[in-house]
Amino acid sequence: MFEKELSNYWKTVVDTIQDGVMIVNTEGRIISINDAFEAITGYGKEESVGQLCSILNCSTCKLMRADDSYHWCVMFEQGNLKKQKCSVVRKDGRPVNVVKNASVLKDEAGNVTGAVETITDISDLVDKEIQIEKYRRELNAEDRFYGMVGSSSVMQRVFDLITNAARSDAPVIIYGESGTGKELVAKAIHESGNRKNQPYVKVNCAALNASLLESELFGHVKGAFTGAHKARQGRFEAAQRGEIFLDEIGDLPIATQIKLLRVLEEKVVERVGDNRPIHIDARIISATNRNLKQLVNQGTYREDFYYRINVIPIHVPPLRERFGDIPILAETFFRRMQMKSGKDIQDLSKTALDVLMRYSWPGNVRELKSAFEYAFVSCNGHTLLPEHLPDNISGAAPLREPTSNVNLSLEGIKRQRLIDALNKAGGNQSEAARILGISRTSVWSQMKRFNIRK
Repeated sequence: MFEKELSNYWKTVVDTIQDGVMIVNTEGRIISINDAFEAITGYGKEESVGQLCSILNCSTCKLMRADDSYHWCVMFEQGNLKKQKCSVVRKDGRPVNVVKNASVLKDEAGNVTGAVETITDISDLVDKEIQIEKYRRELNAEDRFYGMVGSSSVMQRVFDLITNAARSDAPVIIYGESGTGKELVAKAIHESGNRKNQPYVKVNCAALNASLLESELFGHVKGAFTGAHKARQGRFEAAQRGEIFLDEIGDLPIATQIKLLRVLEEKVVERVGDNRPIHIDARIISATNRNLKQLVNQGTYREDFYYRINVIPIHVPPLRERFGDIPILAETFFRRMQMKSGKDIQDLSKTALDVLMRYSWPGNVRELKSAFEYAFVSCNGHTLLPEHLPDNISGAAPLREPTSNVNLSLEGIKRQRLIDALNKAGGNQSEAARILGISRTSVWSQMKRFNIRK
C-alpha cells in the first residue's frame, strides 16, 4: 500500500515541476513524460509514448546505432549529460531553446535499462541575450561616438573637435542649449584623452551658493566656518592629474571667478580658512548654455576669466539644426526603451516618426529621450503611434513637411532617405551628404550597409 501511495506522490511531484521530464528505454523509445514536457514540446502523452525520442530533433543528439547494443545514443555510453544548451523542435515545427540534463537508469544488477532526461525552456533567456547583443551592436555602430549619436555633418565636426581637444591640456568650454548633451561631450573628451585613467570630477556651479561652492572647489580647514567640524579636500585636489568638469560655469559668482583665475594661471588652490598654496594638476573642462561674451559686455562676467576658459570652444548644435539625426536618435531611444521596459513593443510607426521629424524640439535630445519614455508607458500595443507621444509633441504645429515613406521600418526609412538623396544628387555622395545633413563618410557607410550601388 505504501509503495502505491509513494508512486502516486512521485507522479504528483513530477507533474508539478516546471522542467520537462522524459524517460526512454534502451532503444530510445519514450515510455513516460510529465505535464511540463507536453507544454514545452507540444506532444501529448498519447502521441509521444512509444515514439523514438528523435522526434524532438535535438540539435546536439549524436547517434551511434550500434548493432545488438543499447548504445544507440552517445549519452548511453557517456552515462550522463549536464547543462547542455541545445534546441528541440516542437510538434508545430517551432524550435525551442532548452538546457538538457540526462542520466542512464540501471537495475539492481547494474544493467542499463533506460535513461531519464530533463529539459528546461530557456527561450526567454536566449531572447534577452539576443536583445543585449543587438544593443551592443547599436552602441558600436558607425553613427555612435562615446555614447553620442549622430551622423550629421555638424555632429561630425563636434566629434572631430572632441578628438583634437582630447590631445591637449588646454581648457575646453562647451556651449550648447539645455538638453543638447554637453556633459556627454565633456565625458568623451576625458575618455579619449591622455588623462582617461585619472580622476574625472564633476561640479555643478549653479547648484551651490558662493561660499559653499568655494568650499566644494577648493576644500576647507577645520573651523573655517560654522559647521566645518573637520578639514575637507576640495574637488580640484580630488581631480589631481585628471580633469574637472565645471557645469553651468556661466552662473559662477564674480568672487569665485577671481579665485579660479588664479588656479588657471598659477596652478594652485588654497583651502577656505587657510593660506597655504596646494599645487594642482587638473585640466578644466567647462560648459554653459549662456552667451558668456554677452555677459562680459554687460559687465556681469570677468573678461580676463572668459579668455582663460575660452581656449578651446566646442559648440554643440541644437536638435533642430541636425534633424537628419532624428531617425538615428529615435531608433536608439526606441531600442533602449525596449530593453528597459520589457514591453512587447516591436515597431515605431511611420506616422509617429513623421511627427518626431516635424517637431521643433526646444528641449533638444533630452526632450526626445523623455518622449520615448512617455510613449512606452502610454503604449499597450505592439506599435508606437502618434497618440502615444506627449500631447505637446503630437499636437504641435509641423515644423516641416512629413516624409513620403509609407509602412517602412526605421532601417527602411533610413535606406529610402539615402536613396532619395542620392537620386537628387545624381549619385554624387558629397552632395547627398549635404542634402541629408550628414557626413560623406556616413553616406558611404550606409550605402555599404544597405547594399546600395550608384
